[in-house]
Amino acid sequence: MTPVRGADDGRDGYVAFVESHQHRLLRAAYLICGNRHQAEDLLQDALLKLALRWPTVRDGDPAAYVRSILYRDAISWWRRRRREWLSASPPERAGQEADGTLRLALHRALAGLPPRQRAVLVLRYFEDLTETATAEALGVTVGTVKSQSHAALRRLRETAPELSRDHDRFDGDRTTGMEVTP
Repeated sequence: MTPVRGADDGRDGYVAFVESHQHRLLRAAYLICGNRHQAEDLLQDALLKLALRWPTVRDGDPAAYVRSILYRDAISWWRRRRREWLSASPPERAGQEADGTLRLALHRALAGLPPRQRAVLVLRYFEDLTETATAEALGVTVGTVKSQSHAALRRLRETAPELSRDHDRFDGDRTTGMEVTP
């Protein structure tokens, strides 16, 4: 006889999923929106939507489901507040090391990208998703992912040339996992 999953089994599985994935999903949300508080709100909303659908999603890939919700909600938020930003760029600190300067330059350059380009870069280079998985998460075609990625990387090179110039000191793992030079 096969055991029947009870309500507690589903709840425990959901709690275990959230505990094991929340930090990575929060980092991705922060990279997408550039604001810690907004990232927390986006993730909370996405996890709530997951909780409502947990019985049907738990046997598939719940992390992909949450990422999809996360990125789509972020884009929807940007559409509602196109020119409104919740916080300014963080001030530079005296005596900041070179990696911190590069991290700030990358943060500013990402903040200057249109929402869809920023989402494509985060999914492709931070989350390490394939072009197909990125397209599925954003609800666009693979061609759109390729063109948005190309345009975003070109714009990053133009707006933050120090990232390309200091490539020896900048590797994607130390900052966001994203490499700007081809």
